[in-house]
Amino acid sequence: MASRKINSKYSEELAQESLEWIKTITGEEINTSGDMDNFYETLKDGTLLCRLVNSIKEGSVKKINNTGLAFKCMENINAFLENARALGVPAQETFQTVDLWERQNLNSVVICLQSLGRKAGNYGKPSIGPKEADKNVRNFSDEQLKAGAGVISLQYGSNKGATQSGINFGNTRHM
Repeated sequence: MASRKINSKYSEELAQESLEWIKTITGEEINTSGDMDNFYETLKDGTLLCRLVNSIKEGSVKKINNTGLAFKCMENINAFLENARALGVPAQETFQTVDLWERQNLNSVVICLQSLGRKAGNYGKPSIGPKEADKNVRNFSDEQLKAGAGVISLQYGSNKGATQSGINFGNTRHM
């Protein structure tokens, strides 16, 4: 039941966009269909993910394991995750190794790839998704800060004409 709920959040469009982006960055011929089975089969051993971060930032993953052994594949996925965080993907947008390896939550894998896709622009690579916001630092003089302190905002509300005796909701209580 829980896995069906998690899988209902999976977006084939975003998965396909992610796979097409991976194909563009790595230059590898992969099936970019966004259906869950293809997405899982394409990424499950972690080798493509490792080549992806190496394509974004040269030499990120030193050793990519090409064997089908479970622990070696999980090492690849872990190496990808460590490098994704190093490239700026926030921890809350990454996934657990088992989410991909055991196919528990492919939606979180898509979220991570989308996040990495936004960060790729910072490294001169094509990016996907909405553009990251730029920092907007503002410097106010002491004079401007003091002028702002005297303004009473409308957010504080107004109590014109309201008294406690004049507020009653519904019927009064009869004793």
